[in-house]
Amino acid sequence: MALDCKEALLLFLITVALSESSSSQQPPHIILIVADDLGWNDVGFHGSDQIPTPNLDSLAYSGVILGNYYVSPICTPTRSAIMTGRHPIHTGLQHGVISGATPFGLPLNETTLPQYLKQLGYATHMVGKWHLGMYAWELTPTYRGFDSFFGYYTGAEDYMDHANRIRASTGYKGLDLRNGTEPVWTENGTYSTELFATEAERIIANHDPSEPLFLYLPHQAVHSGNPDNPLQAPQKYIDRFSHIQHPGRRTFAAMVSALDDAVGNVTKALSARGMLDNSVIVFTTDNGGPAAGFDMNYANNWPLRGVKNTLWEGGVHGTAFINSPLIKQPKRITHELLHVCDLLPTIYELAGGDSTKLRNLDGTNVWETISRGAQSPRVEVLHNIDPKRKTAALRYGDYKVILGEAYKGVWDGWYAPEGVTAANHSHGANHMLHWSEPYQIKCGAKPANVTTNCKPAEAPCLFNIKDDPCEFNNIAGWNQPMLSFLLGRLEAYNMTAVPIRNQPTDPRGNPKYHGGVWSPWVNLTDTGVSTNEL
Repeated sequence: MALDCKEALLLFLITVALSESSSSQQPPHIILIVADDLGWNDVGFHGSDQIPTPNLDSLAYSGVILGNYYVSPICTPTRSAIMTGRHPIHTGLQHGVISGATPFGLPLNETTLPQYLKQLGYATHMVGKWHLGMYAWELTPTYRGFDSFFGYYTGAEDYMDHANRIRASTGYKGLDLRNGTEPVWTENGTYSTELFATEAERIIANHDPSEPLFLYLPHQAVHSGNPDNPLQAPQKYIDRFSHIQHPGRRTFAAMVSALDDAVGNVTKALSARGMLDNSVIVFTTDNGGPAAGFDMNYANNWPLRGVKNTLWEGGVHGTAFINSPLIKQPKRITHELLHVCDLLPTIYELAGGDSTKLRNLDGTNVWETISRGAQSPRVEVLHNIDPKRKTAALRYGDYKVILGEAYKGVWDGWYAPEGVTAANHSHGANHMLHWSEPYQIKCGAKPANVTTNCKPAEAPCLFNIKDDPCEFNNIAGWNQPMLSFLLGRLEAYNMTAVPIRNQPTDPRGNPKYHGGVWSPWVNLTDTGVSTNEL
């Protein structure tokens, strides 16, 4: 019996709907790449005229650049937010970082991103830096939702021999590289950026594309290594930057270039496996760059104010993008307000979960903002409240309040990149075809009193970040109602904060007691162990 036109049309529409439904049943592969200490001005897509980053730029320009996105000012807090979707003031990780032999970490009652994704059928793998606690095995990656782990537990180490000697002068030094829970002694001499990329490529090559993959790739680059040799890169990368006369900035640029190649190689591996067309690649720094020699490093946040581990824009305004064929309106910059806590609910929703059913999150699903350009559901960002340092900062709408002082104000300035000017740089920036000029922040005129009009150790300062992104003009004096409102918001957040979890060094964590390897040293099944720090 022949179908009439209406029946044929109906059958066609049903077929299309079923086809779309079938294709949508395969959740996307999630590749979450974290750069360590990457500054605002260290990538081509932000206009760096020193460091070409063609692979990062290609992904950024063909995806969505996050132009108004914030992270915590230092490593551990941001990583805790990535893993839990909760602000560090609610996990007790709002002060400083976790040192190797300190018995605390991300609380064990927190559900992590890989644990959520495993519930949705994902294979979960981690390659790189953990830095969320390792005093007991239960705090380490393969106990917290990852099917596999290749990387290191602590915050920094040598790029070549993979030993953490940050506190070698006090007798704490040892290997920090593991495959699963087993120490890896065989990679001495292999540059970590290349080592981690190779391992990520291996995971992708061996993965069944019909199964959704979550690959968490927090690189060591471009964090400083040990004090005896803080900035390291293979000579082939250093040779790319002869135009940068400053040796520290030159080596740092080489480290960024190696990172850029590593991201490119992972992207090629996804393509070769037929996975790229159903992947979401998230790239973010963990904090602003340690500029001008801070932490023995030469990252750069120009033209933003401040450095890593400060609450100025240079410490918390994050370099990030998201790339995916699933983005409905790609090739743009979003200026909507976003925070690192938003990554977990957004990824969970993309994976097929309902993020509204997750409890106690401080982030929100922002996929519609990323994909379609919808208005962000977020109106404010708590940068931090550190009760020990007595510093705090919060952004609400266009306005930001900052109070308290880090490093006695020594790192409150604006630091231009070392070693090159437009006149002596013949290589130019990344000359690639793209839809837009690089996203460069414009500061406006610098007032004569720029170094004196804000003294946050003496009184709270107020800035309009939209009009004054470089924090030149403290407007607290003639905006008392807004200042009072923001201080009230800080107080409201402070009422919800939990105490900091930081603990003093435990000598039992010294690698000399564990075969020269940074290793867990506390048995949580021991009834004599306090549960207050779990």
